[in-house]
Amino acid sequence: MYPGVGEVLHFSEDPTIERFVPHVARTAQQPEEYVWAVDSVRSPDYWFPRDCPRVLAWVAPTTTAADRERIIGPGGGDRVHAIEFRWLAALQTVDLYAYRLPAAPFRPFDAPVSHAMVATVPVEPLGPAQPVGDLLGLHERAGIQLRILPNLMDFWDAVRSSSLGWSGIRMRGAQPRSALS
Repeated sequence: MYPGVGEVLHFSEDPTIERFVPHVARTAQQPEEYVWAVDSVRSPDYWFPRDCPRVLAWVAPTTTAADRERIIGPGGGDRVHAIEFRWLAALQTVDLYAYRLPAAPFRPFDAPVSHAMVATVPVEPLGPAQPVGDLLGLHERAGIQLRILPNLMDFWDAVRSSSLGWSGIRMRGAQPRSALS
């Protein structure tokens, strides 16, 4: 599920939103009120249940061959996502929806390396929420490896110390290192 030309997407488990109003997100690290959305490059970051901790890594212009082999590995593609086993059932059963929003009121957040788009004005969807569907199938069709790990922390450390592009979302909810034993 990707946005069309002139669109950005907002993913939600709530299919009844009629208007997005700027607010401070509960996980925000800044005090400004925003409406959050993503472009086509970052859409796969949100093909997960909302609260699912995840580590994302992708080949960037600065990625070394050694890091690509170490992190992405021989599974193919230029991107890997990882979640914990305890989230697999939710990934397979969540009802996730995408809202198509007009791109005009949005700007990159934290440019030049932006992970999201933000608007500071209320935004109305271009139509009703669309079911995203099979999240495993989306990963497969996009050529994104999906790894299911007992604990994300070692992979998180490896990704952050690599030359790949990376992101960690909802990592506060990941199993602590002590849960490995």
